[in-house]
Amino acid sequence: MKIVFTPDWFLTSDVLIEVFSFLTLLSFFALAFQSYRLSKKKSVLYLGFGFFLIALGQLASILTKLVLYYDTGVTHGVGVAVITYNIVRNVDIFYYLGFFFFRLFTLLGLYTIYKLPLEKFAGEFFLYLYLITIISWMSNSYYYIYNLTALVLLIYIINKNYKMYLKDKVKNTRIVVFAFSVLAVAQFIFLFSQLRELYAVGQVMQLASYIILLILIAKIIKDGKKEKPSGNNP
Repeated sequence: MKIVFTPDWFLTSDVLIEVFSFLTLLSFFALAFQSYRLSKKKSVLYLGFGFFLIALGQLASILTKLVLYYDTGVTHGVGVAVITYNIVRNVDIFYYLGFFFFRLFTLLGLYTIYKLPLEKFAGEFFLYLYLITIISWMSNSYYYIYNLTALVLLIYIINKNYKMYLKDKVKNTRIVVFAFSVLAVAQFIFLFSQLRELYAVGQVMQLASYIILLILIAKIIKDGKKEKPSGNNP
C-alpha cells in the first residue's frame, strides 16, 4: 500500500521543504500576533491563527514522514515509501492519524483565512468543522479530495484578496495574492501525485509560495510602523 508518492531521491528534500514551510508559517503567526498587540485588531489575530493551524498541519506531516522515511525497523522499502500489508496493520493508525491531522489543520487554517473578516464565523464554524473533518478522513483513502478542497479554498482566498487589492492597491496584498496563487498551482499539481515526479514538482512550488511569504515577512519587518495592519493582512 502506498502511503505517500515521494520519489526516493526526493525524501530528504521533502522533509526539509516542510520544515522550512513550518518555520515560515510560524514566523507569520508571530508577526501577526505582534501586530495584534499593537493594533488590537482581532482580524489580524485570527489571520495569524489561520497560519498557525497550517503550521500545525506541517508539523504533523513532518513528524509522520520522519518515521515513515527513516525508521527502517518499521517501514519496508524505504525510498519508495511502500509498506507491506502486515506492517500496515500494526502502524497504520499512527500514519493515518498523522496525515489526517496534517490535512485537518491545513484545511481549517485555509478556511479561517478565507472567512476573515469574521461575520457569521461562529455560527457556521461547527458545520464546516464537521465537513472538513469528514473530508480529511476520507482523504486517507482518496488523497485527491484533500488537494481539491484545498485548491477550492485557495481560489476563494485569492479572489477575496485580489478584490481587496483592486480596491486599496496595497502592495502587501498583491504579494499575498501571488503567494497563494503559487500555492494553488502546487495543490493542482498534487492532484496528480501518483506520478511521483509531479509530487516533487508540487513540493517545489509549495516551497516557492512560502519563500514569497517569507519575503513578505521581511518586507513588513523592514517597513516597521510605516504600514499598520489592515483588513486581512498583517
